[in-house]
Amino acid sequence: MGKTKYKQKIEELFKKSPIVSNASMAMIVNHKEKKKGYTKRMINYLIKKGLIKRLTKGTYTVNNNNSLIVLSFQPAYLGLQDALSFYDIWEQETIPVIITSRNVRSGIRNILGGNVLIRTINKKYLFGIEYQQQENIALPYSDIEKTFIDMIYFKEKLTDEAKKNIIKKINKKKLNSYLKAYPHRFRKMALKLLNSR
Repeated sequence: MGKTKYKQKIEELFKKSPIVSNASMAMIVNHKEKKKGYTKRMINYLIKKGLIKRLTKGTYTVNNNNSLIVLSFQPAYLGLQDALSFYDIWEQETIPVIITSRNVRSGIRNILGGNVLIRTINKKYLFGIEYQQQENIALPYSDIEKTFIDMIYFKEKLTDEAKKNIIKKINKKKLNSYLKAYPHRFRKMALKLLNSR
């Protein structure tokens, strides 16, 4: 009984959602005695059997896409060079770049056998997000305008080619409305960079 009793219900849960939390699985297991310990054993069993994979502490997936980690750090989005690549503005190879307002450790993490970069941002700058389809899963990406702003905010270098591509695609009205959230000096710098040739 035990593990097999809940295995099918947990598999159904993973069919409905690209990531599943520890708490969601605990609700299914609903074991009366030593609930936390039993859920942990169940999760370890599923990982050992290769039926689920650990994304981060408390979240799991059946997929191989390490960009899914963005769903574990909500509120968050995929941005910077990752977003530039997604919009065909940046031709260089890149890793997923997660931007979150959560109080988490910034830096490179190894997720599902690949590197992911985590950056943190003030929650007042958490906007300009669009959900984009990737492998049948909608993931949050910064739009082109917010990506351009974030490249300046995080002091990331834009190649001349990338800047040219951004200028072609950017919605200046939307960019100006986004820039209102930032200090005057930053707005001036962003517009100067956009208009420089």
